[in-house]
Amino acid sequence: MRFVKVSVPAGKRADVLAALDEADVDYAIADESDDSDYEAVVSFPLPQDAVEPTLDRLRAAGVADDAWTVVLDAQTVVSDRLDRLREDTDRAARQGRIAREELRTAAADLAPKRSERWSYVAMTAVSAIVAVVGLLQNSAAVVVGSMVIAPLIGPAMAASVGTVIDDRKLATRGVGLQVIGLGLAVVSAAVFAAVVRFVGLIPPGTDITSIPEIQSRLAPDFLSLAVALGAGVAGAISLTTGAGAALVGVMIAVALIPPAATVGIGLAWGQPLVSLGSGVLVLVNVLSINLAALIVLWVIGYRPQDALRLEEVRTTLVQRARVLALALVVLSVFLAGVTYLTYQSSQFEQQTEREVHAMLDEQPYRDLTLLDASIGSSETAIAFDEAGLAAGGPINVTVTVDRPPGSDYPAFATRLDRRLTRSTGRNVIVEARFIDAAGTGPTRSANVTGS
Repeated sequence: MRFVKVSVPAGKRADVLAALDEADVDYAIADESDDSDYEAVVSFPLPQDAVEPTLDRLRAAGVADDAWTVVLDAQTVVSDRLDRLREDTDRAARQGRIAREELRTAAADLAPKRSERWSYVAMTAVSAIVAVVGLLQNSAAVVVGSMVIAPLIGPAMAASVGTVIDDRKLATRGVGLQVIGLGLAVVSAAVFAAVVRFVGLIPPGTDITSIPEIQSRLAPDFLSLAVALGAGVAGAISLTTGAGAALVGVMIAVALIPPAATVGIGLAWGQPLVSLGSGVLVLVNVLSINLAALIVLWVIGYRPQDALRLEEVRTTLVQRARVLALALVVLSVFLAGVTYLTYQSSQFEQQTEREVHAMLDEQPYRDLTLLDASIGSSETAIAFDEAGLAAGGPINVTVTVDRPPGSDYPAFATRLDRRLTRSTGRNVIVEARFIDAAGTGPTRSANVTGS
């Protein structure tokens, strides 16, 4: 429910009241004696869906944009006429969305103006620093905490809202804040990660690509695209329905803050491939969020206030959507490559396990038990560091087996290497690790380079 108060311009009283009567709106009017430009203030309750069409009627009756129009959230309104108006709105295809004016205000409030940006800058920097801590500690809880405080939903929604309702200042502000926010997140993360590294707050020689929380953001695939599109759709819907945007803001931050922090970590550690993978993920996510929000807002029915500019805005929206979609298509080549490598990795691992089990069924290896078989150190290592599956280079295979105490199998790695090379047609490097079955003996390993 909404409670609306509108200033009635001088000479327009009869037209305004006639428009409200025609819409069957229950109103109260008070004379205005202090302002010669406005002769009265009219107040009336409305269902949420009826606000926009009613305000359009009043503009047609002579209420200009410079008149005071205040829309308040009303908890309870008791009126038979309001009930009838609500029923009429239901029959007229109720959409459950807020008015265009409310949408503009909500988006503008989420995208701070220049004088208010210190809090946006501070919260973005803090969220990126907290994300670095969570990523390096492999703490999902800390990473989630960084998402909660990230203020990134506002700029994305402001850019899309400004585009569909023809508010160029709002759209420009939203785009600018997104660039500032993501750039600040990367720089803050890089500076803090460099301090952590060189001060020695984590063990020297730590391989950041072996940390699971970082690994998951180094090789984005098409599932990452689905997450970002979902975040954009959810953000637009939450804004248009007047629902709280806090939880949806967390989802948008999920798509932006951790990968941006990973870019900074890669820069601090001097690993450009880490920054490349996570950087692509950031770009894919921010483009997907903006594209999804644009489409959802337009489909829901938001249009410019000036009907004469409708075609121009439609053309602008189509152009921006094409640019975003084209950029996503280009980046999708990277996503497709990672998705393909991930699929190949999974297939190769399954084939490796089958070959190892088949070999353990033969003499003299029946006393061995397979504990683990893996390729490289991670999927990211395959995709970026080793690239064996893609380029035909050597593929590292590590096999860990349980053996009886005191036994020795010096030819195991060599035979497995030949077997995998023959069955897969790939150049394989096998590392076999033996662990005593009793769990007390030392771990021994043998390495062999594939032929």
